[in-house]
Amino acid sequence: MTRYDEVKADLQANPKTWLITGVAGFIGSNLLETLLKLDQTVVGLDNFATGYQHNLDEVQTLVTEQQWARFRFIEGDIRNLEDCREAVKGTDYVLHQAALGSVPRSIEDPIATNQANIDGFLNMLVASKDEQVSSFTYAASSSTYGDHPDLPKVEDKIGNPLSPYAVTKYVNELYASVFARTYGFKTIGLRYFNVFGPRQDPNGAYAAVIPKWSAAMIQGDTVIINGDGETSRDFCFIDNAVQVNLLAATAADENKDQVYNVACNARTSLNELFDRIAAELAKLDVNYAEAPDHRDFRPGDVRHSQADIDKAGCGLGYNPTHSVAEGLAVAMPWYRNQLQ
Repeated sequence: MTRYDEVKADLQANPKTWLITGVAGFIGSNLLETLLKLDQTVVGLDNFATGYQHNLDEVQTLVTEQQWARFRFIEGDIRNLEDCREAVKGTDYVLHQAALGSVPRSIEDPIATNQANIDGFLNMLVASKDEQVSSFTYAASSSTYGDHPDLPKVEDKIGNPLSPYAVTKYVNELYASVFARTYGFKTIGLRYFNVFGPRQDPNGAYAAVIPKWSAAMIQGDTVIINGDGETSRDFCFIDNAVQVNLLAATAADENKDQVYNVACNARTSLNELFDRIAAELAKLDVNYAEAPDHRDFRPGDVRHSQADIDKAGCGLGYNPTHSVAEGLAVAMPWYRNQLQ
């Protein structure tokens, strides 16, 4: 039995109350689905800035009526401290996923990114500390590694941030560390590396690459690759991210006041990714034959990214269940069903 199996069994035997911020978003709604299926009580906070009601509606169809009854939704904003205090009241574990993502978005509007990702983060941190929750797990980011050249990325070696978004996520880590030293309130940060999967939004200027390309191929549009396509990323399927959130929330105190990489310790180039998505869609009778359109590199993007996941494995028991290929095999039918 894996550590994750043990955690799930213990939670079902001893249910807890969880707060998920950003619950209507991609990662938040997948966390909600998993926790409700484990018969947990969940409070969700979202302002629908990047989340959607249809994500919550889909989760409702995937759980029982009794499980759905254990979910309470608060439409509120992490930039409002009172909303944070209301949401965290009476909860055991906090999974703080709410943020304004996207490097390009942060370059175009650094003030909005700062307000959500720093002001909002601090509000949630203060509210959770004052409520004395058992644990506070937050979404950190691989963007924190910045221009550090080493591969794979190891948690204690970071470079200079390359975007306002990266600055905000690094500040989250600094605040978390200060709260541990000053107040004894220990947290865990999860540095996500390109998480993908069902319910990730394919629309809009800031859509992530996998849903955006999947939608383009399904709808017969041109796929745009920024650069020569040899840029590489450590793509991480959503089930892996959900696993590590539950492991982090229930971790022993000695493994808190830490940040952990969340990925697969693998690199996939954009050219390889293009071919993999097309191949998976072909299995679903979606045949895409158009060549991609190569454009200029985007400012703020790093050339290569790959995570060392030994720390998460040793400290939390993290063991990814899905490779990129396995994750795409699950995600593509979902996108085909949604977009055709």
